[in-house]
Amino acid sequence: MKIDGRFWLTKENQSFLGYGRIELLERIDTTGSINAAAKEMKMSYKAAWERINGMNALADQPLIERSTGGKGGGGTKLTPYAHELIATFHRLGELHRQFIDRFAEAGNDPERLARILSRTFLTTSARNQIPSTLQTIETNGLHSTLTLSLSGSDTLRSTITAKSVENMGLAIGCDTYAIIKSSDIHIASSRPDSKTSDNILSGTIETLERSGENIEIGLRLEGGTLLIALEKQDALQNLQVGISAYAIISPLHIIIGL
Repeated sequence: MKIDGRFWLTKENQSFLGYGRIELLERIDTTGSINAAAKEMKMSYKAAWERINGMNALADQPLIERSTGGKGGGGTKLTPYAHELIATFHRLGELHRQFIDRFAEAGNDPERLARILSRTFLTTSARNQIPSTLQTIETNGLHSTLTLSLSGSDTLRSTITAKSVENMGLAIGCDTYAIIKSSDIHIASSRPDSKTSDNILSGTIETLERSGENIEIGLRLEGGTLLIALEKQDALQNLQVGISAYAIISPLHIIIGL
């Protein structure tokens, strides 16, 4: 059994935005044409137009602008308001997935779900607060290396002090959070040297947001976890949405939360 949930935004008790409608808007933005966007999504022009009309009827402002004639011919483009809605939807969708992931930790164990729900939600500046389960503890002198299982088959190793393990009452099987600053996650388009002690996790680039000298990268791991990394643009010119990439994280940069 798996706990899951669908994410929709409603307005006036009517369906307003879902992933299909957002995809339609994004394809219109890319193609500049409702007809072309509909063909890419394998739907009729009429069905696409009905969805757009439905969204426009509920939206506070128009979502598309249409032009006819002119040197380049007619076309359709999204309004600034539509772009804001798309960004808001994706951010809310990410938070919804994080919430569902916390439920999914419980599997088919109601008592474990009760413990998760009673857990205090963390408030930190770190962008990555990843639900995990403690698999192993290896202590060597003053330090302990923890192996954490994430959703799917992904794992992380974290090195903290042995005293922290004792003070937190950490034990194999307990529910934890792996807390990682976005600036402590490095992204590479090719797999690094396997001899490194760093965590190396493979995934697919899901989002890229550029601002000034920086670029924020959303990497969806094979097990479903989304990692957010912050890098310098000049070091990652070849990254594109949809390509495979690797996250590199030092065990020393992973904080454990309960």
